[in-house]
Amino acid sequence: MATIAFSATCALLLWITHIASSARVYPPNEVTLLDSRTVQGELKWVSSPTEGGWEEVSIMDEKNTPIRTYQVCNVMEPNQNNWLRTDWIARGAAQRIYVEIKFTLRDCNSLPGVMGTCKETFNLYYYESNNDKERYIRENQFIKIDTIAADESFTQVDIGDRIMKLNTEVRDVGVLTRKGFYLAFQDVGACIALVSVRIFYKKCPLTVRNLAQFPDTTTGADTSSLVEVRGSCVDNSEEREVPKMYCGADGEWLVPIGSCLCNPGFEERAGACQACKIGYYRALASDAGCSKCPPHSYSVREGSTSCTCDKGYFRSETDPASMPCTQPPSAPQHLISNVNETSVNLEWSVPAFSGGRQDLAYNVVCKRCGPDGQRCEPCGVGVHYSPQQLSLRTTRVSINELQAHTNYTFQVWAVNGVSPQSPGPDQAASVTVTTNQAAPSPVSSIQAKDITRHGVTLAWQQPERPNGVILEYEVKYYEKDQNERSYRIMKTASRNADIKGLSPLTTYVFHVRARTAAGYGEFSAPFEFMTNSVPSPIIGDGANSTVLLVSVIGSVVLLLIFIAVFVIGRRRSKYSKAKQDSDEEKHLHPGVRIYVDPFTYEDPNQAVREFAKEIDASCIKIEKVIGIGEFGEVCSGRLKMPGKREICVAIKTLKAGYTEKQRRDFLSEASIMGQFDHPNIIRLEGVVTKCKPVMIITEYMENGSLDAFLRKNDGRFTVIQLVGILRGIASGMKYLSDMSYVHRDLAARNILVNSNLVCKVSDFGMSRVLEEDPEAAYTTRGGKIPIRWTAPEAIAYRKFTSASDVWSYGIVMWEVMSYGERPYWDMSNQDVIKAIEEGYRLPPPMDCPISLHQLMLDCWQKERAERPKFSQIVNMLDKLIRNPNTLKRTGGEIARPNTTLLEPSSPEFSSPLGTVSDWLSAINMERYRDNFTAAGYTTPEAVVHMTQDDMTRIGISSATHQDKILSSAQGMLSQMQQIQDRMVPV
Repeated sequence: MATIAFSATCALLLWITHIASSARVYPPNEVTLLDSRTVQGELKWVSSPTEGGWEEVSIMDEKNTPIRTYQVCNVMEPNQNNWLRTDWIARGAAQRIYVEIKFTLRDCNSLPGVMGTCKETFNLYYYESNNDKERYIRENQFIKIDTIAADESFTQVDIGDRIMKLNTEVRDVGVLTRKGFYLAFQDVGACIALVSVRIFYKKCPLTVRNLAQFPDTTTGADTSSLVEVRGSCVDNSEEREVPKMYCGADGEWLVPIGSCLCNPGFEERAGACQACKIGYYRALASDAGCSKCPPHSYSVREGSTSCTCDKGYFRSETDPASMPCTQPPSAPQHLISNVNETSVNLEWSVPAFSGGRQDLAYNVVCKRCGPDGQRCEPCGVGVHYSPQQLSLRTTRVSINELQAHTNYTFQVWAVNGVSPQSPGPDQAASVTVTTNQAAPSPVSSIQAKDITRHGVTLAWQQPERPNGVILEYEVKYYEKDQNERSYRIMKTASRNADIKGLSPLTTYVFHVRARTAAGYGEFSAPFEFMTNSVPSPIIGDGANSTVLLVSVIGSVVLLLIFIAVFVIGRRRSKYSKAKQDSDEEKHLHPGVRIYVDPFTYEDPNQAVREFAKEIDASCIKIEKVIGIGEFGEVCSGRLKMPGKREICVAIKTLKAGYTEKQRRDFLSEASIMGQFDHPNIIRLEGVVTKCKPVMIITEYMENGSLDAFLRKNDGRFTVIQLVGILRGIASGMKYLSDMSYVHRDLAARNILVNSNLVCKVSDFGMSRVLEEDPEAAYTTRGGKIPIRWTAPEAIAYRKFTSASDVWSYGIVMWEVMSYGERPYWDMSNQDVIKAIEEGYRLPPPMDCPISLHQLMLDCWQKERAERPKFSQIVNMLDKLIRNPNTLKRTGGEIARPNTTLLEPSSPEFSSPLGTVSDWLSAINMERYRDNFTAAGYTTPEAVVHMTQDDMTRIGISSATHQDKILSSAQGMLSQMQQIQDRMVPV
């Protein structure tokens, strides 16, 4: 029978090799250390026993190439222990290697009479060694990799029908620490043939990304490890940002960061930087690629960074290399002048040829010439041009303040950006004019020499430009209150005037102008003086006692006005500050909003557009990978929005090859987060959906998840700090609850902590329940429903509400107070479900205050209606923070409270004349002892008159506990009254 099985194996093996021995192309990320099919000659592996065990057989494939195989088929004999060991294999740089085995195996049912001795599996082992000299290795020195079973087995009928039953199994071995290893195959009674054995390891192959070359890189030892590799820029390129990638455990490159840019004169082609061809150029490394030389320019060599202008054409220093070479413009056309006394107006038409540029402008040159039109010199700084002298954009200019009866020559130059490189007379138009007689310029510097009750003496300077001989001056004056409706004129040939007949203590306005043969000039600016109240004049600055008195009074009035303005301003500032504070408070406590489920949108992309801001990918700088999420990598980086400061952000990326459903599910988290605005909810910065990779950008939380942070800082915080952490989480959950949002996966692992120890609720994308489908699986990043954090009704009936979130919050409280310990320790999920159903609740962590553990127990009430609301939890924690003494008593001081409540009529109920502490112990409510003491209820007489509102006020939120305590108190009151009735007065 064994011979028959053996023959069947050989026959099948011969047929298989004609199929499997054809040339194989292995993936580029696999490096083969050994392939038994490529070994020339015999393998000569060591078998034990040497006779009757594994046998090496050579079979010819369809190309007449020998293939060495091993087979064994001792199925008739019991207790088989046949070993086959390979030669020593050097592992090279690999720390984790893979073994690919192709084999055939005979079905034991097809061999009659072998039941009990025939097997359908074999074992795979390895042994590490630093050298290849170890010829004798004991069986117990080998380490088992796995037991290998066949997916397909063959029978005698299969051989006749030519049905291929070739099995392929791959197993990994690691982490290897020595230079090499041996593989061993143990047969325990199977009819098997090893067709081929290939040993390989994985690497990330040589690749070029973003013009950076990354070398062959062996993967890390851990299946989840990432090896950071820095790339080197390809030839003729430079780093734009340090290029890095991560080599994943599967031999795939992940998350390219940074890039290189081709140097000027080169462009990216086929992953390399190639020189620009003749006639092309590339000026900057940031340019897209080589461009053809612009008009009127050329390049004569490869790799040009700019193009040379043709003869007679130019490019300005500020022109980009992409701009065509141009020429200076021709002269302006049709220049005409119009003389008006000492002003000249010039007008012209645009040049016939602009030079091919858009920056045409005009410069005006003024020259003053002698009577014969010769000996010209620049006009100087006294001449005024309107609107300006240089870089004119209009075709007209007005030139003022010229001298009278003077010859002037004006040149108007047409200029553009290349005019300085080729100046010439043909670019200017010129005109010569002679100015006319002109009136004098206005008088300035009027002074009051003598001020009396009825008069004032004025003096002034000659006009700056008299434009001829001054014939006389005219003084116009009037009372200020008259507003020039009734004025008087006085004329004088000198530069002073004695004005008489003025009213005392009256302010007068004076104007002075000069006259030449050309007529009067313009009046001076108004000049004001006040007459005196006494007849005696004061010589000098024109001031007297009345003026001084008025000045003092005016100064005092101005000071009072200033003080009043200051006081009013301060009051308005306070009002504005109060209003601002009020507005901020309104912002922090906005009106009630209701959460909108993005999955209710017919087009989920509409929800993304409505609730999440689109960010330009150029504003984001990825720095490093900090983890791997459900949909792709999670990175840290920086976000710099225009007009805002740069901030640190966390970046979730969607891996390549995603489906449309994966994209919707990925962005749904952003649609949810974008609806929230609370200091204890993770903040969404925006999304990137218009380019790849698709990204979700959130604020960066430096200290990571709360559970890991607590384990890292075990025992370092005070109780008040831990309560502050719990208060922040409860505040965030109250906000979500008010918005009618149910989180469904509240746990310390989904709370993030920033550098200021502010905790924020996160993870809104992986906690959906398909309520309409009772068979639907509720999954989170961790797998199925998180039993240890989920309320009983949510596990049993999929009833997720804010009350079930409260249950989860109680577990989070326990995690925080135990510094990240695993809830229910090593109990299985089924044990946890059973224990909770039977009334078991987690005991207080070490040094946990009784009041906090009692709040946990309230959160774990079986009836969800009896659990506190998040608003009540926040109020309770606020009271504990304000009264730190209530946090001093810990669970270590008393036995763990029993959750079973005693009835008032039970035997344990103590006398009403005892202490409040005794009474609470009797009804098993001693957990509230500190609450009663802190509130001042220290005697039975005070307790018996308490109401339900009093219970809530002192922190007893459970309705069941309130009813229990109140009914017991009523019983105690009744007993006290009975005792009083039986007492006999003295």
